[in-house]
Amino acid sequence: MKIIAVAAIAVTLTALASSGPACADANDALLQKSGCTACHAVEKKIVGPAFRDVAAKYKGDASAPAKLAKKVKEGGAGVWGPVPMPPNSQVSDADIKTLVAYIVSIK
Repeated sequence: MKIIAVAAIAVTLTALASSGPACADANDALLQKSGCTACHAVEKKIVGPAFRDVAAKYKGDASAPAKLAKKVKEGGAGVWGPVPMPPNSQVSDADIKTLVAYIVSIK
């Protein structure tokens, strides 16, 4: 019985360890598909802020995901400078929720 439990734990840990990069790849693909990478990158400012900077700015703000999702959907200006972010109404609410969760989790 112990062997089965140990094997099950090992399989679970292996799956969890391997899900990180695959999850990041899926999020990166969704960022690209949604058009986010035309103006943003994880590490550096392009037209809009780096996603890492967005995550740092909103770290610890429980209301950030809702605020950011609204801003992605409707567009906005003034928070990161004079260049406005256009609305992204073509991106589904579910995808926006996934993208925002990923962005605020970046360290």
